[in-house]
Order: sequence, then C-alpha cells, then structure tokens
Amino acid sequence: MANQTSTQDIYGSHRPQMEAVLERLVGRVADLRESMKEEMGLDPIEHILSRFKSDASMRDKLARKGLPQTTEAAITQVYDALGVRIVCGFLNDVYVIRDHLIADPEFEVVEEKDYIRHAKPNGYRSFHMIVRSSKGYYAEVQLRTISMDTWAALEHHLQYKRPHTGNQRLIVQELKRCADELASTDVSMQTLRDAIMGEGYDVRARMPEDYVSRD
Repeated sequence: MANQTSTQDIYGSHRPQMEAVLERLVGRVADLRESMKEEMGLDPIEHILSRFKSDASMRDKLARKGLPQTTEAAITQVYDALGVRIVCGFLNDVYVIRDHLIADPEFEVVEEKDYIRHAKPNGYRSFHMIVRSSKGYYAEVQLRTISMDTWAALEHHLQYKRPHTGNQRLIVQELKRCADELASTDVSMQTLRDAIMGEGYDVRARMPEDYVSRD
C-alpha cells in the first residue's frame, strides 16, 4: 500500500473500494432486516446509520495512537474507518442480528466486545464487532437498542459538547443511574413483547441474564 503525504487523502486509491465495502455491508444488513421482517412479522431494526471516517478524523486518531500518517496504518492498524450502527427496538434482536452477521460469509468477525452484558463504568451499553471484508478492509459494527442509542447520544452531548458548569461528580452519577434505569426498561419491554407474541414465539437468542450489570 502506498503511503500518503499530509496533503493527500489518507485513504488514497483505496477510498472507492472502501466505499463499496461500506455500501455492501449496509446492504447485507438491509437484506437481513427484510428477511427477518418476513419471518417474524416485525421489523427488528429501528434504523441503520453508516459513516466513513473523514481524512481529518483518521489523521487525528493515528496521532493519538502514535501511528504514522500513512495509508497502510489507516487501513491495517485502525479498524473503524468504516462504521455501521444498527439500532434495534428490542434487546434480543441485537443478538439475533449479531448471530446472522457472524454467519455471513462475506464478512469475517475478528473481534467482539459485549458492553451490554458488561457495561462500561459510566453506564454505556452496546455490542461492538470488528468485521473484515473479503477485500481485506475493516469495519466496526455497533448494535444497540433505542434506549442505549438515546443515552449514548445524550451522554456524548453533555460530556463533550457543553462546558461543565455543574457538579461533575453528580452529573456522572446521574448519567449512570439513567443508564441502569434504561437497561431495566429494555428487559421489561423485551418481556412484554415475548408475552404479547405468545409462548410459541421463538426469539432465537438468549436473554443476557446479567444485562442490568453494575460492573
């Protein structure tokens, strides 16, 4: 892979191929969504978002990681140049979609981090996957429920977009409390859906027993 100078696009000639991989990944998720809608009679996905990390953002990340400002480093040592966020209505749908992605022959799962079963200390919950396409490009996939997505957006806004004028410790505690309450609500909503769908409804995924985690 050819290196790029600071005046050139960090992705160089790989950009079109990477854009195609991102489009294909989103397309695969969309296809999965439609097949699950036909099987279940319900739409398992609230919305899908995708992004291609900008040249400036990638250069910033390379600098933070102490990596060279080269195309090779951007493509082979940073795994989230391409990103897809899948927001689901219910908790079990997160794991059903995760299982389908693992079985997809076009994308190899190289890493998983389950921040749903094991929430971050601040209350952040999401399921992260790093996948590698058959073309060799990496992408990060985030799977979460609507409540997880809402909390993450608000937490980011409050913590990074506004100056801290209040008691920082109190803000952190309240954000964690809200995250735990939303987690409990997700479990309750899943239970209600299962009850409404009836005993014969096969959710095809295990409910995380320790979902409302405090670790």
